[in-house]
Amino acid sequence: MARSWLSIRVELVSGHGEAFWPRPGRVFAAARSHTFAQLGEAIDVAFARWDMGHLHMFTLDGGTCLTHTAMWDGEAPDGALDSDLTNLSRLKSGERFAYVFDMGDDWTHICTVGEERIDPVETVGVMPGRPVPYWGWGDIPDQYARRWDGDDGEMSAPKPPDSPFSDLPPILPGWGG
Repeated sequence: MARSWLSIRVELVSGHGEAFWPRPGRVFAAARSHTFAQLGEAIDVAFARWDMGHLHMFTLDGGTCLTHTAMWDGEAPDGALDSDLTNLSRLKSGERFAYVFDMGDDWTHICTVGEERIDPVETVGVMPGRPVPYWGWGDIPDQYARRWDGDDGEMSAPKPPDSPFSDLPPILPGWGG
């Protein structure tokens, strides 16, 4: 296969009221025929978002916005393009653009299109049907700032007792009471 796919570096800049440095990131393989909505979904999955029922918006360098226009109930930003209908073919090598997921918590990312095209089979190992991450780094924060099951994300829930192995069944060495 020819080197025809885009390599897109995505770094998490901020979200849930916090700026991240160093920025966690992922690098995605994406065909130019994939849509911005497909890229947004791949980003959300790779950044551990499980509540996907939120709006998203891409903002390109010239100010063009792309979003799920139907989800805005007629209130989409003026001139916004539908991310479900717009292909990544409009992106150029080296171009930078922003992606925001959840307009309340503002999970904001800086995205950079790689200078060179990639061969998806050579890079990823398979021919994916959608954009997929193939490299990454950094700790990914929880979508709602929860640190354990039962945490409310507001730092008010008591931390569970420190017993990382005692509550486990004795299946492996070191597990169990």
